[in-house]
Amino acid sequence: MKEYFAHSPRGTVLAQTYKSHVESVMELALKYARGSANYAAKDGRALTELAGTSAFWHDLGKLHAENQAILSGKEKAQKLPRHHEDAGAALLCGQNLFAAATVYAHHTGYRDRSEESKRGKLAFRVHEEIDETDRLLDGYVKIHDKLLGRFESNISAAVPSGNVSVFLRLLLSCIADADHTDTARHYGNCPADDAAIGLRPAERLAALNEYVATLASKTPDADARAALRGEMYAACRDSEISGSAKIAFCDSPVGSGKTTALMAHLLAQAQARGLRRIFVVLPFTNIIDQSVKVYRKALALPGENPEHVVAALHHRADFEDEEARHLTALWRAPIVVTTAVAFFETLASNKPAALRKLHELPGSAIFVDESHAALPAKLLPLAWKWMNAYAEEWGCYWALASGSLCRFWEIPEIAQNAATRKVPEIIGEDLRRRLSAYESKRINYCHDLSPKDADEIVEWVAAHPGPRLIIVNTVNSAAVLAHAFKARFGREKVEHLSTALTPPDREKTLGRVRERLGNAADGNWTLVATSCVEAGVDISFRTGFRELGSLASLLQLAGRIDREGKYSGAEVWTFALSGEFAGNPNIKDAVEVLRRFFCNGADISPDLCTTAIKNEIRRSGLSSAYKELAGYEEDLGFSSLKEKFKVIESDTQLAVVSPEIAERVKNGMINWRELLNNSVQIRKNRLNDKQKILNGIYLWDSGYDGFLGYMKGVLEPGGAKRP
Repeated sequence: MKEYFAHSPRGTVLAQTYKSHVESVMELALKYARGSANYAAKDGRALTELAGTSAFWHDLGKLHAENQAILSGKEKAQKLPRHHEDAGAALLCGQNLFAAATVYAHHTGYRDRSEESKRGKLAFRVHEEIDETDRLLDGYVKIHDKLLGRFESNISAAVPSGNVSVFLRLLLSCIADADHTDTARHYGNCPADDAAIGLRPAERLAALNEYVATLASKTPDADARAALRGEMYAACRDSEISGSAKIAFCDSPVGSGKTTALMAHLLAQAQARGLRRIFVVLPFTNIIDQSVKVYRKALALPGENPEHVVAALHHRADFEDEEARHLTALWRAPIVVTTAVAFFETLASNKPAALRKLHELPGSAIFVDESHAALPAKLLPLAWKWMNAYAEEWGCYWALASGSLCRFWEIPEIAQNAATRKVPEIIGEDLRRRLSAYESKRINYCHDLSPKDADEIVEWVAAHPGPRLIIVNTVNSAAVLAHAFKARFGREKVEHLSTALTPPDREKTLGRVRERLGNAADGNWTLVATSCVEAGVDISFRTGFRELGSLASLLQLAGRIDREGKYSGAEVWTFALSGEFAGNPNIKDAVEVLRRFFCNGADISPDLCTTAIKNEIRRSGLSSAYKELAGYEEDLGFSSLKEKFKVIESDTQLAVVSPEIAERVKNGMINWRELLNNSVQIRKNRLNDKQKILNGIYLWDSGYDGFLGYMKGVLEPGGAKRP
């Protein structure tokens, strides 16, 4: 029998046969679909049937003679001459449109249903291929049958009954991950640590109990706050949340030990509910290193590699191109720690590279820290709808945590038409009240809203007692101020922390900051940072400064100032930068809400948080913004929704910061962990085509160091440039 191929030869690797690829993709797609279906309330069978059928026919168009000439290696080309997805879509259009749409989308992603509907009978077809495909389709099917036989399924009845957009994203996830994984395996790029590691919640909870007990033994008995943290841990771990409750809430203030307490709660719930994975979704990237360090130390069992047990995903790394797919950061570890940006933008995506990890989410426990501040207000209603869908239809359990007394789901504009539910509290009111008692009168909130330039900020901040923490709204502003502090007072008087630094350099800086904070004789210095240190980072400064932003951000900064209450009323200042600094347009409504609080003499406290969000909603017209997003979601407007659902409005690309790493990327000698550790996200307008290594990956060769990060290349070549 004549041989047919699915992937062309590359280097010493032979071409992959069509039969081998299709069989492998089917096997993997069914494995992934069954993994999700195990937790489905009602659509599990539809998912597995459609995943198997879509995988079986996904590459049918590769059987075209012109494609085979390239795939066999007889001819060379940068891409296949024929769009191979059209044939499978054509075959399935008359059987099941969900399967047809998924095959059609398995390389380019789902398009908006409204756009496809306008094409009538040509929906889910590649326009330029239609006549050729229809002429040759029967021949393709005969070849396919000879190679693989028939896949028996009744997909005409496989129709989802729950949230269709969530279902379709899961379906594409199964196909895309199976396709990309098998391709990577064939070319020898599949990670060696691909083997699944079980969650083993009971064993990990026992290990965590032991770790926390060790910490407690090092704390003096007289430390009443430490005793309360122990009480918090036990309360979260032993919380009696009903099995019917799929979303719960933990309201506890700064310093109450949420990192370990909520993990204990999730492990206990995972054990009780039979869950397979835990996600920790943090508002800012810098908390990841701190939390991951604790989790790896506390949760890895004997003989396990801690990096494989707890995955740290600092930023999104999703790649469509075949040469870079193996560098996509996946959700295969039993415990995944990631950012709100990466997590929720994955839920909103329409692209195969981003969605390929989504099938790992069903059957998970998800801890969303600072849940009200994780997303802009206009995105909260849709995120709440997704949380309900994954909870009710796909066996997920959500733990929403906050130190700011904000129950956003009780705001009608946010709840919208999503399931209205009573969200139970993980800890009791009495314990929460006693934990909060330490927060009263710890901080004096001050403000000076007269705009200041960089030199004025430097002099003004330096006049206050140190060590000092100043947080601004953009990476650019942080770098300019850090550069100005260095020029005025010398490098030893300033530290700088933002996402302009790679994760290891951020960790080194944070380590140096902690060391300096522990030295009582080293007080006259300033840390200039972005919001990446606002929430959850266990550092404590004498005085704080926050560029005018949201109330939630100001309260988070207060949690990094005089955490132990040594100074009785330490100061936290809110200030404004002059017009030479570019502001952050994403928070303009939050800025005005906080400005009005100050102007009206409001008492700054967590009690204002719900009011602040309501005021933001009134200013931004949440209803119209939400209706647009909800309309896209309801009408399966996948492409439009993906473009509109932006946690951070910035067009950035992943860039590695050294030529050595760039060469390893080019040669396929690097894995996704190394890639994330040696890269940053840079605005696309600061990059050029000469710096491109692969699609979606660049080399930043304009200057980088461990102080300013990639902003060294922006600021220093011609002197400090104002934003």
